[in-house]
Amino acid sequence: WENEGKTAILVAKDGKLAGAVAVADTLKEDTIQAVEKLKEMGLETAMITGDNPRTANAIAEKTGITRVLAEVLPDEKADEIRSLQKEGKRVAMVGDGINDAPALTQADVGIAIGTGTDIAIESGEVVLVRGELSGVVSAVELSRKTFGKIKQNLWWAFGYNTVMIPLAVLGIMHPLFAEGAMAMSSVTVVTNANRLKGVDVSPEKYLKS
Repeated sequence: WENEGKTAILVAKDGKLAGAVAVADTLKEDTIQAVEKLKEMGLETAMITGDNPRTANAIAEKTGITRVLAEVLPDEKADEIRSLQKEGKRVAMVGDGINDAPALTQADVGIAIGTGTDIAIESGEVVLVRGELSGVVSAVELSRKTFGKIKQNLWWAFGYNTVMIPLAVLGIMHPLFAEGAMAMSSVTVVTNANRLKGVDVSPEKYLKS
């Protein structure tokens, strides 16, 4: 059972084994695809769990997760995040339970599942309202697109200032034209930023691809 990703519970009566029960969390249907997409984006995936190593490794193998930290007690999850950070890694933690709250706070980015506990939601900087793991892929993609727009806009702004201000100071360009160029710089930046509205980062996109 543990090799199948289930947690085995032994039941005893009067000190003698009476039977065994297996329990297991159901994987979200988009988990495998989401992990694949994160790996394609150059991100390393890891799982922190209180399960025993056999169960944890079985789940990791199903989902394609590359690193497993098993038998981690609830109060040790934040310590494991801290250890990853000491390795020089920037860590995003995804969690939905009460026990995940300290780790969500310790991580560089805490991503809370919106269908989880209130304390986990309060601890996360990003909340996945729909509770789908593919939302993590959407969040990463949107953040990268946004950061790309910021760099583009800085390039445009500095470009206008670098060229137009010296020309105006030297008297080569009339100040009115320089002022118009500055206004155009603002229009360009805002227009470029608004292009983010056309970026498709819906979870359905990643489930289909």
